[in-house]
Amino acid sequence: MRHRIFILAMALLALSTSASAQLLYRISGNGLARPSFVMGTYHLAAKSFVDSIPGFYEALDNSAQVCGELVMAEMNNAEMAVKMQSAMLLPEGKTLKTLLKPDQLADLNALLRKLMGVDLSAPMVGEELGKLSPAALSTQLSLLMYSKVHPEASLEGIDTHVQNLAAEKGKKVMGVETVDDQIFVLFKSQTLERQLQMLMCMVKHQDLELQLAEQLVKAYYNQDIESIKDITDQKFNDECDSTEEEEEALIFGRNAKWVKAMPTIMGETPTFFVFGAAHLVGEKGVLQLLRNAGYTVEGMK
Repeated sequence: MRHRIFILAMALLALSTSASAQLLYRISGNGLARPSFVMGTYHLAAKSFVDSIPGFYEALDNSAQVCGELVMAEMNNAEMAVKMQSAMLLPEGKTLKTLLKPDQLADLNALLRKLMGVDLSAPMVGEELGKLSPAALSTQLSLLMYSKVHPEASLEGIDTHVQNLAAEKGKKVMGVETVDDQIFVLFKSQTLERQLQMLMCMVKHQDLELQLAEQLVKAYYNQDIESIKDITDQKFNDECDSTEEEEEALIFGRNAKWVKAMPTIMGETPTFFVFGAAHLVGEKGVLQLLRNAGYTVEGMK
C-alpha cells in the first residue's frame, strides 16, 4: 500500500465497470432484527453520484440513522475548526523554509508554481502555506492536484451529502471517530521527519501520483471496488511506501476498531454506515471483517 492513501483517505479508488462492481452492501444475520448497510465513498466525488448507486435511497429510507467516519458538521464547529487549524501548523518558530534543504525547497516551489502559479517566496503564500506541517501541506497539495484535473470537484462530497440527507429526514447522524481522532491520523501519527520525507515523495512522484489518482477516481465512478484495492496496493519500492505501522494506524487498525463498534450500533437500530471505499476492501477490510464476525454481507441491487 502506497503512501498516497494517507492523502486520499480524507478523504480516498480499473478502468471499466465489472460484473461485481459494488459500493453499497446490506449487512444481515448474526442476530440482527433488521439489516444495516455500509457504503464506500470517495471523499471528493460529486454528491450527485449517489443517484447512480443501486439501492442507495432504499437503504437510506430503511435506516434509522447514518454513521460516518465522523460527524461532518462538527468540522464546521468554530471550536473544532480552530483545533484543526492549530493541528495543521508547525511548532512555533519553525517553517518549511527552515526545515527543507535548498534543493528540496526548490523542488517543492516548482510544484507549487505548477499548481498555483506562485510559490513560498511570495509573502502571502509563505505566510499561509510555509507554516503548515508537511502532512498538512501534503493534504493541500493533493487537493490542488485533484482540482487541477477536476475543477468541478465538490469539497462538500458524498460523506457530507449523505449526512445532510439523513438530517433532513430527521435521522440521527453519528460517527465512529471524533475530530480529535482524525487530527491524530492525518497530522500527528508520523514524526516530523517522516512527514517531511513523505512530502518530498509527493513532489518526487507527482506525475505518477496524478496518474494513479485518476485511476482511483475512474474506478470509484465505475463502482469497481476491487480495483480500488489493486490500485492502492501498488508500491514504489522505496522509502515512499507506507510502513506496516503506518498502514495499521491509517487503515487496518481503524477498520478493526470500527467493526468492533458496529455490532452495538446496528444492534440497536438499522444503520447506514458511510466509510471511505479503501476501508472496505481486502482481507483486513470492513466487509471481510464483518463476514469473519458472522454477518452476511451482500451487494445491493
